[in-house]
Amino acid sequence: MSQFGHICIQGFRRLQELDLELRPLCVLIGANGCGKTSLLDVFSLLAASASGGLSSKISELGGIAAVATLDKVDQRPPEHRRVTCRLSMSMPRDNPLVYNLTIVATGISYEVEEETLTEHRSPNSPPFKHIQALNGHILHIDYTQPGRHLVPATVEFNPLETALAQVPRMRTEVEEFRKRLSSSTHYHMLNVEPRAPVRLPQPLRPAMLPGKDGEDLVSCLFNLRETDRDRFEIIEDALRAAFPGFMRLDFPPVAAGTLAMSWKDSNFRHPLYMHQLSEGTLRFLWLATLLQSPGLTAVTLLDEPEVSLHPELLNLLADLMREASTRTQLIVATHADRLVRFLEPKEVVTFDVNDDGSARARWADQLDLDEWLKEYTLDEVWRLGRMGGRA
Repeated sequence: MSQFGHICIQGFRRLQELDLELRPLCVLIGANGCGKTSLLDVFSLLAASASGGLSSKISELGGIAAVATLDKVDQRPPEHRRVTCRLSMSMPRDNPLVYNLTIVATGISYEVEEETLTEHRSPNSPPFKHIQALNGHILHIDYTQPGRHLVPATVEFNPLETALAQVPRMRTEVEEFRKRLSSSTHYHMLNVEPRAPVRLPQPLRPAMLPGKDGEDLVSCLFNLRETDRDRFEIIEDALRAAFPGFMRLDFPPVAAGTLAMSWKDSNFRHPLYMHQLSEGTLRFLWLATLLQSPGLTAVTLLDEPEVSLHPELLNLLADLMREASTRTQLIVATHADRLVRFLEPKEVVTFDVNDDGSARARWADQLDLDEWLKEYTLDEVWRLGRMGGRA
């Protein structure tokens, strides 16, 4: 399976000079404000750059000037600062691809200053360029023409979007890169307020994911029960392990094309409905469904999945995350040391802040922890300060 191998970030908040290997499961730990969520935001920005949504994503972030690194050395005014990202993807049968993107603030707006997508064929030959763009001048390989040379773009491009999102269809591996990057999905804390979508009856539709706000949770579970019984039973087994009284999920209709979902519990005579379940129960149900969903995108970004969960549920969550990482590249930001207890060093990245205010990230299995792990669990090593990632 193709997967992203390295990400390098310059000039995004605390991520002044970050170079990080990416693995199937990356769990980011560290104090507040050390750069964990910024890494998720950069991945979301790159996903938007591949799907034609760069302008709206930058607006959502408050503009490039708002997220560009402000430090003592860089004397440029904020409205002229830039963010640079480099992302590589390994290919099982082809050469790795490397995408470079530099965005510079221009007053209240921005421009795509430089962009390349290259293929690294051998150490002794220069990278083969599929896309090269500089200050709005775009070159790309036209695969309808012989020769495979970079040619100027012949159609009008939106200058606020990337060439990656706009060039015509290219070779299979390039399309794979574009598809995988654009499908990256960022999940924040689930809204479980009384009138939140996850608590209400939902229209039945062919949902492959439970939705960012749980708006398709009922449809997703119902479809799994009908079409992928094994996955549905894995979810129910996880619920039984997490909640000893849990028996089963049912889907009573409430109107034409609309279903509710009920929770049958041995401790109660009548079933419980979504609006009656606790916040932690709903969030665990949503997470279990998401991580077992057949529609998981190429990259799944989870921000603080442990919120409202009892510590005893985190072992189950770690197992669900590990299994899901065989089907999606999973990047998780967490503050829960109890979750770290159930992880392996090769799955954990510690974030710290350098003296100059910039972020530093290190894989736990690249630290000298072997002797410590003979006597302590991984979360205890973290609490003792041997891994960094503390305030």
